[in-house]
Amino acid sequence: MKHFCGRANPTTGALEWVEESEEYDYHQEIARSCYADMLHDHDRNEKYYRGIRAAVTRVQAQGKKVIVLDIGTGTGLLSMMAVTAGADFCYAVEVFKPMADAARCIVEKNGFTDKIKIINKHSTDVTVGPGEDMEMKANVLITELFDTELIGEGALPSYEHAHQNLVQEGCEAIPHRATVYAQLVESPLLWSWAQLQPVEVEGTRLCPPPAVGQCSGTHSVCDIQLSQVSPHSFTPLGPLCTMFSVDFSKPVSSALQSYTSQFVAQTSGQAQVVLSWWDLDMDPSGTIVCTMAPSWTYPQAKMAPWRDHWMQSVYFLPGESKVTEGQELRLTVCHDDYSLWYRLQSPSQPHPQGDLLLSRPCCVCQAHLVWTRPRFGELNDKVRTESYVSALRSVLKEDSVCLGVSDASLLPVFAHVLGAKKVFSLENSRMSKQVIEQVLESNSLKGGVELLEIRPEQLNSNDLGGEQISVLMGEPYFSTSILPWHALFFWYCRTTLAAFLRPDATILPCSATLHIVAVEFQDLWRIRAPCATCEGFDVTPMDEMVQKSLDFRESREAEPHPLWEYPCRALTQSTAVMTFDFTQCIPKLPISCQGSLPFIRGGRCHGVALWLEYQLTQEVFVSTGLTCPINEQGGCEWSRHRKQGVYFFRSGWETAGDDGAAVSYKFTFQPTSGDINMDFSMEQTVNRNQ
Repeated sequence: MKHFCGRANPTTGALEWVEESEEYDYHQEIARSCYADMLHDHDRNEKYYRGIRAAVTRVQAQGKKVIVLDIGTGTGLLSMMAVTAGADFCYAVEVFKPMADAARCIVEKNGFTDKIKIINKHSTDVTVGPGEDMEMKANVLITELFDTELIGEGALPSYEHAHQNLVQEGCEAIPHRATVYAQLVESPLLWSWAQLQPVEVEGTRLCPPPAVGQCSGTHSVCDIQLSQVSPHSFTPLGPLCTMFSVDFSKPVSSALQSYTSQFVAQTSGQAQVVLSWWDLDMDPSGTIVCTMAPSWTYPQAKMAPWRDHWMQSVYFLPGESKVTEGQELRLTVCHDDYSLWYRLQSPSQPHPQGDLLLSRPCCVCQAHLVWTRPRFGELNDKVRTESYVSALRSVLKEDSVCLGVSDASLLPVFAHVLGAKKVFSLENSRMSKQVIEQVLESNSLKGGVELLEIRPEQLNSNDLGGEQISVLMGEPYFSTSILPWHALFFWYCRTTLAAFLRPDATILPCSATLHIVAVEFQDLWRIRAPCATCEGFDVTPMDEMVQKSLDFRESREAEPHPLWEYPCRALTQSTAVMTFDFTQCIPKLPISCQGSLPFIRGGRCHGVALWLEYQLTQEVFVSTGLTCPINEQGGCEWSRHRKQGVYFFRSGWETAGDDGAAVSYKFTFQPTSGDINMDFSMEQTVNRNQ
């Protein structure tokens, strides 16, 4: 059956009714689940297996039958480990039905049907007793309920319920305990993701609104691959602190709690950011440890195991504060049932009231709700800002009437400071309008930009005071953009606004070019790679389920990834494959191109990276992808501000780099839908060495 789904098209801006199969959501959920990433995590799997074997042995030594409860079983991997280790029976709970069905297939394929019962429920709905989901309470509790923040997937409420209803007192738990660590640092790079910083434009210093600078921001964790943040990018102000531990073998509380670590500042600086991660002790003695610590904490030349399901966390303090070497400090972490947040105090300061200390950070300035953390970083990028200011400076005249088309952009403010006669800005929401109003008012520029809370198609001549637009400008940035080419919404806006433009109007940027490069990923390929076997167990039913869902649609589409977090090597030159001319309206017919990328380096090609480069003026370009030329070894440096597109190949292609092989490509831009259809294949040309 088919049904109609309403969606806002991020490229055209149109509200569309799209006919979708009733299986669309089902397949999309599976395709984007990245279960393979966890199964490829050998370190995680091996530590769990060792912990399970040790726990089963301890229960058997007491002369008891081993009854296991596995919450969040996924593929059933940990349950099969338990049975293989000698468990008598295992109840495996999985709430996601497609995964529960796959687990049944995997358990049957590996011959464990008589020892493992798959229960397709949330653990809090599981019943215990004769004829119920579980015949008896378990004496071994296995879980994998963790996320980057440890508790973000509801681990605490699940453990709390399990101890009250599903497991015996004094049960063995794998993992046995989790410990959360934190380190206070000064980091201009990371802090630029949290607060708007002053910017100089033509001798005018534009400062952030006081409300923004005093706002504690949103409480949501910033999860990143911290291994890719150079230690040179931050200065530790204190030691790595053990903040708190949770013993999973005992009753667990999900109630609001706080823990404080007191230490002496190791160096002077601005306290801005808390870096955090956690360890899992798989056994009571702490000899089997699975750590999330970033690579730069490891001994030289040893890399941390790569994981995308568990990363590290960055927490921004409510405000930066100066600390002095030798100063005593208190770092407090608070958590509710799903999230953590941090506060910093000096013992010499009055101790805050409990409610104030425990209160979760909440954005009151609205800027942290309008601008994402990468967007803050983009706004604070001085080199990027200078590119836009330089471009504006070169096109503005005393009689320029400007119209800005981007979400909560500072370009209209820059245009006013640079001397434009009149500046208008289309804002997509009341909130983004209010944020820019704050910027204008705090810099005594109120009225300098007329903010219009309307969509491009709603604009009329009265809104512009009868003026014709001489400069249409955008970054372009839109909060609805997910893939790089979604920002082509600017082109659709330009087309809609054509009647308001002077015949000689300047469009800035004047064009965008789609660039591609074929790459070998160091690790990111794992999220799409089939597993076949994992720790000796056949998990091909899961591979088949994921591939079926990918083939439903996802395998023919690119997906967004912040590639600065995922090292890769370019195996071809980067190539411009398609240009979108913003000086002209959108064409009625599709734009197509095709060609090939010859391999120039040996390696395993996992896919193609895609991004846009904007031409602001004849001389000024801004890239949302590669930020400098590819080096001789194929090393790439990517913009931290935008996600790039990645088209994964079903299986990697091996190349020697000098064997005449190439990636052939075909692109078609569909003006009616804003979609870019793409297709790639491997081709073998004449060997250059022949």
